[in-house]
Amino acid sequence: MTTKRRALVLTDESARHPFRRLLPPHVRQPLSDGGGQGAGPAGLLGLSRTDWRDVGATWCACFLAVSLFFM
Repeated sequence: MTTKRRALVLTDESARHPFRRLLPPHVRQPLSDGGGQGAGPAGLLGLSRTDWRDVGATWCACFLAVSLFFM
């Protein structure tokens, strides 16, 4: 009976899930800039300009929906 020596810790923590183990290493690496395209430096409250634009658009859409509901 032979025993196998197994590492106690995985060498690549991002490959813990079976599906992720099938992916090549360059796909598993996180983005270096921490955001998608167009994400600029973090401003007020750690939100970028794109985040603030999305918050404003959401607020306007909700305001219009509620206003039309009460008309």
